[in-house]
Amino acid sequence: MTIVRDNKYGETIVMINKPERKSERKTGKRSSNITKMPDTRLKVRIVIVLGIINVFLIVSYFILSYYTVKNVQVDGNKHYSADEIKAMIMTGYFGDNSLYLSLKYKNKDIEGVPFVETMDVVVQSNDTIRIIVYEKALAGYVKYLGRCMYFDNEGVIVEASKVTTKGIPQVTGLKFDHVMLHEKLPVENEQIFQNILTITKLLNKYNVPCDKIQFDNNYNVTLGYNRVRVNIGPLENLDEKLMKLPEILRWLEGEEGTLDLQNYTVDRKNITFRRKK
Repeated sequence: MTIVRDNKYGETIVMINKPERKSERKTGKRSSNITKMPDTRLKVRIVIVLGIINVFLIVSYFILSYYTVKNVQVDGNKHYSADEIKAMIMTGYFGDNSLYLSLKYKNKDIEGVPFVETMDVVVQSNDTIRIIVYEKALAGYVKYLGRCMYFDNEGVIVEASKVTTKGIPQVTGLKFDHVMLHEKLPVENEQIFQNILTITKLLNKYNVPCDKIQFDNNYNVTLGYNRVRVNIGPLENLDEKLMKLPEILRWLEGEEGTLDLQNYTVDRKNITFRRKK
């Protein structure tokens, strides 16, 4: 709307009024030009986010509690205790969770552990796992430069350690000028390894593991059991000699000296024991 007026000085003033909007005429106020998100939409989004977080927390709690390992069975270990094996396997923040362990070790062997060929982890239930240890086949060890050099049935050095392993005998009387890890022990007569294998197999068969296997220049054998030395002599009739040995050692418990089985056979039971003075 246009209004024309004359003021007292004779000047003409033209005034133009902007038409009012319907909403302004009704309320008497000017509406804001800023568009705001409805409060209900924001509340819905917050509820959805909180719901997702709650579901995540519930699922996480269920997985952590339901799949917590409570029972561990360790088989095949000799060099390491069950607690040491568990410490190797159950590592990390979720190391006691069977679901995590089943995914971590699925179709995967654990390697790189001294004296161990591989280890398998079998999840038997939500709270029970079984660790199967496959140790390296060790026939014996020789001392070299202050270390125990363990060799397998073929005479290959597989481990070097400052620690002796119970059930693995020290082998003395072998002549060599150097030792290399993962290489065969350089002895003159390689048949000696087959002889050691034969001895250790029979010792395990009759459950009489010894501390030491000693060879003389003629490859006659002497076994060491704490304070008792057992003179086996040549490997003839070895099965009969070692089969009788457990019974004899029970008689000699607490004694110190040398047991002579060189001439022992099933038909000729010639056994002598010489006490140490």
